[in-house]
Amino acid sequence: MDLKSRFQKVTKKQWIKFGIAAVLYLLFTIWMQNGWLLLGLLVIADIFLTKFIPWGAWKKSQNPSVRTAMEWIDDILFALVAVYLINIFIFQNYQIPSSSLEKSLLTGDFLFVSKLSYGPRVPNTPLSFPLVQNTLPLLNTKSYLEWPHWDYKRVKGFGKVQREDIIVFNFPAGDTIALKVQNPDYYVLKETEGITALKLNKAQYGDIIYRPVDKRENYVKRCIGMPGDILKIVDNQVYIDDVPLENPRYLQFNYFVETDGALTEDQFRLMKISKEDRVLASRIPYYVQYFPYMGFEPNNSGQYNLIYQLPLTQEAYEIMQNLSIVKKIVREPDFMGGNIYYPVDADLGWTRDNFGPLWIPAKGATIELTAENLALYHRCIRNYENNTLEIKDNQVLINNEPATTYTFKYDYYFMMGDNRHKSSDSRTWGFVPEDHIVGKPIMVWLSLDKDRGWFDGKIRWNRLFRFVHSETPPAP
Repeated sequence: MDLKSRFQKVTKKQWIKFGIAAVLYLLFTIWMQNGWLLLGLLVIADIFLTKFIPWGAWKKSQNPSVRTAMEWIDDILFALVAVYLINIFIFQNYQIPSSSLEKSLLTGDFLFVSKLSYGPRVPNTPLSFPLVQNTLPLLNTKSYLEWPHWDYKRVKGFGKVQREDIIVFNFPAGDTIALKVQNPDYYVLKETEGITALKLNKAQYGDIIYRPVDKRENYVKRCIGMPGDILKIVDNQVYIDDVPLENPRYLQFNYFVETDGALTEDQFRLMKISKEDRVLASRIPYYVQYFPYMGFEPNNSGQYNLIYQLPLTQEAYEIMQNLSIVKKIVREPDFMGGNIYYPVDADLGWTRDNFGPLWIPAKGATIELTAENLALYHRCIRNYENNTLEIKDNQVLINNEPATTYTFKYDYYFMMGDNRHKSSDSRTWGFVPEDHIVGKPIMVWLSLDKDRGWFDGKIRWNRLFRFVHSETPPAP
């Protein structure tokens, strides 16, 4: 049957369906700003009008088993495509895996993450299995194909990243990973263990692989520093351009708490301290060696009283102060945070509680390529903006061309957790490029407390369907 004959048989209902589908597809194409997508109109026209391809031929089969099987396959394929598109362009589910943002977000919170808030990214790896980040369960293989690979592009959204936003993003230092040891990240391992040890000891570290931007692990932190800011941290206080930044409502620090007796379960729950965070430091030799430095003294029997290491919000700190069994509270010293901080391959003397000053790169800004700037920004130039960079005969070469300056292609952000002493964040692995931004958590749709049973408050009912940026504190 020729094309003219096929069009003559098209009903009014088919034209209406085609018109609706075509308009929606055209709007999607305009949103994506990609003219090549217009070729998809030919497929839509064939599905609704010309039917050169027998899309639904299976429905005419005389074998009921074939029809049943094909119905299932059709439904599954439709569901997978729908989930894939929703997951990429509208929202995705995300579970809070750690305590780095407590008590703003809790371990066990399940979030709706809006892709529309900042505009969804066109995927770098379009051929991938939906609802899986990078590895297929059970099979333990890649969940995506590396070809085709599309460059970074973000389509228009409802707004832009703002300071204090809680943001889900791809882990910047996750471009290269040792499969069996992913925490600490590859770059910290390379600095502490050496690249030779990583490559030779596969039994311990596994293969070293590269991951595209959209297939790096998802992290969630609060955006503290914006492009063009000069950020520094002095005694745990963040300053932006020398102005103190207002602290998050549920800011937490680690404290050592000396008591005359054991804290009860009710007291821990009142201060919202999880079982995982309850560390009896006086029974751990590593901590005991630092007690004299913190001002703790042995009792009359020559032993230390019970001393806990606990993360406390200001509210929990005030409750702790008023407990009769508490003798002394000391904030965890800076040096106990470790000694590997950004940039991990250069010792600038920065620490967890005293960091910077550090200028955050902005798109279009130009820097001089000094030794200090190369230490701070070489990852941005090489890893995130995909240039070659080397120093040869005291001359900086970028893409094999001599360079004395560099102009950034992306905006960058500085992320931190509200649980400041228990957060792996930009203080360790540096900036988050704009192309790593995934979306903005907008709602907690489920929250499970791992410390409680199903009939003992496991479901945190007060957090269900609670907006993430709401200032309303959770009920006790």
